[in-house]
Amino acid sequence: MKKIIFTFLLIGFASLSNAQTYTVPAASPQQTIEQQFSISNIKIEYSRPAVKGRKIFGELVPFGKVWRAGANAATKITLNQKVIFGNKVVNSGEYALFIIPEAKNWKIILNKNANTWGSYTYDEKMNVAEVEVSVQNLTDLKEYFEIKLEPKSEDSLDLVLSWEKTKVIVPIQAHEPESVKKITKLLQEVKQIQRDANKK
Repeated sequence: MKKIIFTFLLIGFASLSNAQTYTVPAASPQQTIEQQFSISNIKIEYSRPAVKGRKIFGELVPFGKVWRAGANAATKITLNQKVIFGNKVVNSGEYALFIIPEAKNWKIILNKNANTWGSYTYDEKMNVAEVEVSVQNLTDLKEYFEIKLEPKSEDSLDLVLSWEKTKVIVPIQAHEPESVKKITKLLQEVKQIQRDANKK
């Protein structure tokens, strides 16, 4: 009887497989986020580990040690224009995002070694920015590690990282916003010329 049931299950799964492609759920799902920012955008690629009943900060992720800001490959952030990251000026480019957590504050790091696995090859000599931010306590448990980009204005946004019952925010601003506004105005004028030309 068990063999018959197992055979039917295999046939049913095979028929489903013909219609769709299935994968095993990832322990740390991959996530890509992209946000329009000033005259370009910011893109972040990372993996999202889960709490799964564990104590995270201070145990699974030790205090005082470099963490990859997620799971698997190091988190990658792509800046498509020059920005002020926290209080540090950073050129456009691809960077690894690392964190050194402590109980009351985190050091958020941008590192030139953007394509690396975890933090095993982390070299502080390749850091381009180190920003210290205060920890905020969450009342509700954040099961999966999350990174968000929350716009504040046309040329500023917040990088928000949260997991377990901890949250930190790093402000990001466009470098030389006056120059950005001039470029924006020029682009708008070009678009208006194109619209006028299409009407003729």
